[in-house]
Amino acid sequence: MSDTVARRTAGQAETIQANRVWWDRESADYVAEHGEFLGDADLVWGPEGWTEPELELLGARPDSRVLEVGAGAAHGSRYLQTIGVRRVVATDLSAGMLEQARLIDGSCGTRLPLLQCDATALPFADRSFDVVFTAYGAIPFIADTAAVMREVYRVLDAGGRWVFATTHPIRWAFPDAPGPEGLTVHTSYFDRTPYVEQDGAGRATYVEHHRTMGDRIRELAAAGFVIDDVVEPEWPARNEEIWGGWSPLRGRLIPGTAIFVAHRPG
Repeated sequence: MSDTVARRTAGQAETIQANRVWWDRESADYVAEHGEFLGDADLVWGPEGWTEPELELLGARPDSRVLEVGAGAAHGSRYLQTIGVRRVVATDLSAGMLEQARLIDGSCGTRLPLLQCDATALPFADRSFDVVFTAYGAIPFIADTAAVMREVYRVLDAGGRWVFATTHPIRWAFPDAPGPEGLTVHTSYFDRTPYVEQDGAGRATYVEHHRTMGDRIRELAAAGFVIDDVVEPEWPARNEEIWGGWSPLRGRLIPGTAIFVAHRPG
């Protein structure tokens, strides 16, 4: 029985199980396909290609305590370590992605603390970090993202910064296609039904969750955050890459990424 795509409900437990297995299975191929674009030790905020040195969103200092959630192969954490940030921890749901991080560490001569965990249950004490971030990690792949906001708030110290990049909500109204066929609205922006890939028996094998811009802002505010910025990066002329539904054609007309910058008040 072949896999199918559905828009249906998918709770936290089903989402975690499906995405852990999917990323474990796809980790090596994902790094092989996208590793050159992401760089072994770069922090690229999304398919548009903007990097942390260009956007300067984190404000991390050499003595900052930094946590990356949904780190994948920990490209962002490795970047911070190579520029002198001494206390960086990278976490991910997928053991396969963390194994890719170890392999890249071996080739780069770096050594990152790596921990497998769910972003809704971070195994750290209250106020353990000054900066928490993720670039397309965790947020699109979690059913209860409000719980992530609360957990990040808990582990951040007063004044600490939370920066996350995720799929821009408007993208869900358009087909996931990079060409002209991807420029016509085909579903409601307000339809929050998850995108689910499932096997012939109806078991989820991959899940993404959609929230509107207002949903994200309310999640942050309810957790106690003060929102400092929402960055909707424009597609740079230098980038001719196609990545799924992201492309120069679409990226110059509609935003593909939203980056939220917030802090825990002191």
